[in-house]
Amino acid sequence: MLRSYFPSLILKANNSAQRKPLAAARMDLDFKAGTIRVDESADQRTYIIGPCKNVAAYRTILLADAEGREALSMLKRFLKGSQTQTSLVFRSKRGTALRETSVLHRFLHPVLRTLGFPQAGMHAFRHGCNRRWELSGMNPAVLRQQMGHSSAVMTARYTGEIPLDKVQEAFSKMELENMEVIGKRPRCTGSRLVVYNQQTRGMSGRRTMAV
Repeated sequence: MLRSYFPSLILKANNSAQRKPLAAARMDLDFKAGTIRVDESADQRTYIIGPCKNVAAYRTILLADAEGREALSMLKRFLKGSQTQTSLVFRSKRGTALRETSVLHRFLHPVLRTLGFPQAGMHAFRHGCNRRWELSGMNPAVLRQQMGHSSAVMTARYTGEIPLDKVQEAFSKMELENMEVIGKRPRCTGSRLVVYNQQTRGMSGRRTMAV
């Protein structure tokens, strides 16, 4: 039973920024609006469903990017069938919340070892989601709310080291934007500003002004 949960669970964890994706109930998902409501959490030690960590953690997460829409689409297919609104999305045979250790030891860690990646917990997906939204240019206030952080300082801690390919991508984007700006403004040559004047009928067709 747990095996059938794994792809949907990982995709949801990777794209929703939830602290405890194992605590989500069917009624928390709104496929039409593209949102997941967070109003409960699973205790790390007892796995009992209870209140969230803090006030900021109570929120509605909008999954409007391509990755989020893919996660919701997969969850919708996964949840086809008879389920009550209060049923946990990912649950054990007894109907209780899945244990994170079971997911890690039986599935995620073996997959990571096969791929040659370092082992990590479910929380690593939350960090990755934060980084993806931040690099996409999401407004910092919106990002903080999506993550459920109580301060911008906490959100900044989630960025971590940016992969080299993302750094190169940022530079490429910056160069492209600079080229577009340069094409719309007067050209600079050394310390002199070249000002074009279409009304001037001189030999060079331009005037120069010292900066």
